[in-house]
Amino acid sequence: MSNINKVVSAGNKGDDIRSDCYVSLELKDRGGLNIDIQSKVMVMYGNSIRKLAEDILMFYGLEHAHLAIIDSGALPFVISARIEAVVKQLVKTTKEYLLEILPENQTETTKDVFRFSRLYLPGNSPKLMLNAGIHGPNGLILDLEDAVAPDKKFEARFVVRNALRQLNFYGAERMVRINQVPEGLNDLDYLVPHHVNLILVPKCESKEQILLVNKRIDEIKKEKNIACNIWLMPIIESALGVIKAYEISSAADNIVSLAIGLEDYTADLGTRRSNEGNESFFARSMVVNAAKAARIQPIDSVFSDVSDMEALKQNVQVSKSLGFEGMGCIHPRQIKVIHENFAPDKAEIEKATKIVNAFILAKEKGLGVVSLGSKMIDAPVVKRAQKIVDLAISLGLLDNNWRENLANNS
Repeated sequence: MSNINKVVSAGNKGDDIRSDCYVSLELKDRGGLNIDIQSKVMVMYGNSIRKLAEDILMFYGLEHAHLAIIDSGALPFVISARIEAVVKQLVKTTKEYLLEILPENQTETTKDVFRFSRLYLPGNSPKLMLNAGIHGPNGLILDLEDAVAPDKKFEARFVVRNALRQLNFYGAERMVRINQVPEGLNDLDYLVPHHVNLILVPKCESKEQILLVNKRIDEIKKEKNIACNIWLMPIIESALGVIKAYEISSAADNIVSLAIGLEDYTADLGTRRSNEGNESFFARSMVVNAAKAARIQPIDSVFSDVSDMEALKQNVQVSKSLGFEGMGCIHPRQIKVIHENFAPDKAEIEKATKIVNAFILAKEKGLGVVSLGSKMIDAPVVKRAQKIVDLAISLGLLDNNWRENLANNS
């Protein structure tokens, strides 16, 4: 069936739209390329928008087409994503029009990097992405799942792919939440070759789902000759997922965190989520225990009331007391509260420095046993104390010369 004279579109338009554009494309059988542009920044950037559009159409071998662009201040990576999305609705091709990747977006992260906060950003809403990293989350999640309408998921993949290459993440870990497996396997082609650090696997209910994700990741890596680490964070969001939490958390070596999603979990139970969290205590405890048993990070759910910072603070404190090491955010204002309350307090830091110092002294003296006062200290305790010390230093809560200060105050 011919696509000549069929009109397709992608993107967003309207008075409240910014940092985005709306693009429509109609293929013709004659008349050459006709590009109409409406832009709030036409005087400054009209020529560059036209040049980008022409380059993309020529890249895909289109000789006769009408392309209309309604621009609301979109960056090149957004404009090119929108144009590519309409082209690929009409033209069958595997070619990708890729803008240059920023050097800082090619970095890898470590398995044990701190993940106190992760900020969710809808994958089809560029305006929310652009300066999100300024707020200092540990991770930015470009969401292809629940935050994107079903009829927008195809075009969202191009925006997310281009964002991985050109968005300034301000040092945050580059995360993407894919769609539920098996649909989400199709998302991986847009992520794996473009230096995503971590992939969130939603509504995970079995080890097999993780194995399918890793199988597809490995296939893409082999096809594209890629060797970088790509971490996984399964999200437990159902009663079945809770029961299989350890099976999931120990399914693969590249799993670094296990998260829980309480909105879907409470819906699965048929209960209402409360600030107190009594209805989810069992599930949260199961996720923490499964993660700790698998030696990975347990990550708590988002807190949905973005206006109640005191309730968020109490929620984080309970989360930390259960053993969680981070949680999700749906608004930048939540980040500071989460960081402050997941951070070690003064008493924790003081105890940790004494334990680590005792371990170092014992090692310097060639002792096989570590003791603090009359108490013996075993290796797991020392390891946890070292983690607290490292965290306190990274957050500016402890000076690098803490051992010297400890000796002077003794």
